[in-house]
Amino acid sequence: MDKSADPASRPPGGPRVSDKPPFLGFGLGLRAQHYDEILSGHPPIDWFEVISENYMLPGGQPLRVLDKIRERYPVVMHGVSLSIASTAPPNFEYLQGLRDLAAHVEPKWVSDHLCWTGVHGKNLHDLLPIPYTNEALDHVVSRVQLVQDFLGRAIVLENVSTYVQFNNSEMTEWEFLSELSRRSGCWLLFDVNNVYVSAFNHGYDPHAFLEGIPADRVVQFHMAGHSHMGTHIIDTHDHPVCDEVWELYAAAVRRFGRVSTMIERDDNIPPLDELVAEVGRSREMAETLLPGVDLRPAG
Repeated sequence: MDKSADPASRPPGGPRVSDKPPFLGFGLGLRAQHYDEILSGHPPIDWFEVISENYMLPGGQPLRVLDKIRERYPVVMHGVSLSIASTAPPNFEYLQGLRDLAAHVEPKWVSDHLCWTGVHGKNLHDLLPIPYTNEALDHVVSRVQLVQDFLGRAIVLENVSTYVQFNNSEMTEWEFLSELSRRSGCWLLFDVNNVYVSAFNHGYDPHAFLEGIPADRVVQFHMAGHSHMGTHIIDTHDHPVCDEVWELYAAAVRRFGRVSTMIERDDNIPPLDELVAEVGRSREMAETLLPGVDLRPAG
């Protein structure tokens, strides 16, 4: 087991001991519509991200397919039900399933979202916002440390798209994330689209968010599309990445440097070639913006 699983390896109140995850290159979210094409060919994808909950039942066709894919590509696990900011008791049945899947899949890292997802034992199947207060920060730090000790690894947490804000927040979202990472030892997944969406919805400068995150804590970028409703944006993941998000990605590459990058698409899923083209665009932009930097996947 990773030494970071031992609570004694973390000073009281301090971060876990954990090596930074490797650079994987430029990847894609794995979706069932593309299973056959991936297995019958060899698309120019460096790695795949899987939705953890889709593979947490033992056995079955999805897990068998995943086993074949991970023989050829590195894989990371990305969850939507950890509910790390919930005040409900930890769901150890879910955590056990997540730990079992990680033991089977051997992902390069395990990620989820800074949010809560349900109440009174009901999963609302949404990523719900939290107030950015010192009380909430203390609570989430303790939850992250509990989860990391249970899983035996540092986790990666993602900023979510939001549509409301709390009047009692005492800090910005980026200040909250930065302090959470510093105190708990978790790594950060910087979702470029989510920053763009939330900045538009709440009227702040997305570059302020970008500049407020410590560069050494970011291990992954998400790139995705959204639905622009005129007065607000909804994070739907059902469109290609728009030009404005690509521009923000360029700024993120300049700020954070070499970071594993992937394209997400969850609805209106196009042929694999269209998504491979978006992955290729992210690679080409990084190569242009980081001349002389080795962008080959680690290992």
